[in-house]
Amino acid sequence: MHRRSILWGIVSALVSVLVSVLGGALAASRARAASEAPSPTGKLKVAYHLSDIEKVNFVLGNIQNHLDGVGGPENVTIALVIHGPALRAFHSASANADLSRRVQQFSRDGVELAACGKTMKSQNVSLTELLPGFVVADKGGVVRLAELQSRGYLYLRP
Repeated sequence: MHRRSILWGIVSALVSVLVSVLGGALAASRARAASEAPSPTGKLKVAYHLSDIEKVNFVLGNIQNHLDGVGGPENVTIALVIHGPALRAFHSASANADLSRRVQQFSRDGVELAACGKTMKSQNVSLTELLPGFVVADKGGVVRLAELQSRGYLYLRP
């Protein structure tokens, strides 16, 4: 009788381990398949969040690397939402030539350049005073980010 209990315990433990291993393999397989599946439109959608003025060049570099990494703007939809101190870098009167060139290229590539309407008001700047290509996020930058996320955009804050 005692041997049966030991044998049953061993068989039970082996079955438990086997179920665990197979379950893990199945979950990993499903996760891998989901990550490899294209989005319904075939394009990844990404929202970049920028508020720190010291990160302006870093974020613009990330966006360029993103575009290059996926093979160009036709393979990704990118929105850049700017609010707070970072918006000062995009004022036409104070923007440097390199920043202006990059913003112009992003605009041509279809990157949405959204400026927080509330930040614009606090900085006393109009849309015409920002670099060309910007649109106003009337409800605010953080609201725009939430709207984009609700539409399936992935959120990145470098």
